[in-house]
Amino acid sequence: MIRIDLQLELHYDIYDAQGADFIFNVHAAHTPGQRVTRENLALSQAIKPEIATDPATATRYMRLHADPGPLKVAYSATLDLRHHRADPGTLAEVPVRELPLDVMQYIYPSRYCQSDRLLKFASNEFGSLWQGYSRVLAIQHWVQKHVTFTSNTSDGNTSAVDTLIEQVGVCRDFAHLMIALCRAVNIPARMATGTDYGADPVLGPPDFHAYVEVYLGDRWYIFDASGTSIPMGFVRFATGRDAADVAFATIFGGVTSGAPVIRTRAFQGGAEGFVLPHHTSEALSTAPPASGTSEWPA
Repeated sequence: MIRIDLQLELHYDIYDAQGADFIFNVHAAHTPGQRVTRENLALSQAIKPEIATDPATATRYMRLHADPGPLKVAYSATLDLRHHRADPGTLAEVPVRELPLDVMQYIYPSRYCQSDRLLKFASNEFGSLWQGYSRVLAIQHWVQKHVTFTSNTSDGNTSAVDTLIEQVGVCRDFAHLMIALCRAVNIPARMATGTDYGADPVLGPPDFHAYVEVYLGDRWYIFDASGTSIPMGFVRFATGRDAADVAFATIFGGVTSGAPVIRTRAFQGGAEGFVLPHHTSEALSTAPPASGTSEWPA
């Protein structure tokens, strides 16, 4: 089992005289594979936020209105990750006719993942490959080979097609392209957000991280599209079709933003036998199976 201690701070300066509205996705999700054992939220303004959970994805939304001036959002949590592990060779693709209905939305094109524009390309590149986990891994490796991780090379309008053309981007761009290519060969894929545990400091300070989940067998499995981090250390904040669903902050009003400050620490040993996140050849999942049953002991 993995235990992660997470701390993050977000800093804003609100210059609109009417204040500003925010929707945040920074609370760790409660899933069968991710248990939040402790958490704390501190706001620098006297605000009572509204927090709601999407029952379909476990994404926890926080909405608040802030007055003009500085706003600091500080969130900390301790999380236990109990991964479902599988032999990749046993994981098959699921025909569309057999997909659970709540998975169906993730085979359609979406705002940033225009899979309908990549059908011929994806078929030529990946259509003849052996179906299953290995084909998804081939798509991930193709994206990593053809796209260079470069900071400040994209913005909120950059889509999967843009990344395919420009061949540069950050984690969200890698994720969008991988998701679009998977969907173009009828494999359900979606975006999840967390933090970039284990990333090389050369890439910059710790940050939020976008990764991919692909539906194989009876559940969603984790893939790190950019290959910059250690998937076993990923926490889950939000889950959706693409970045439009999972932005860590959506802002309505006149606001300037500072860079997020993020710290993560993994525990080792103890009575529970915690292990440090590490790379593995096994397929990993922290999402519930199609049946929705919990995998935590009673």
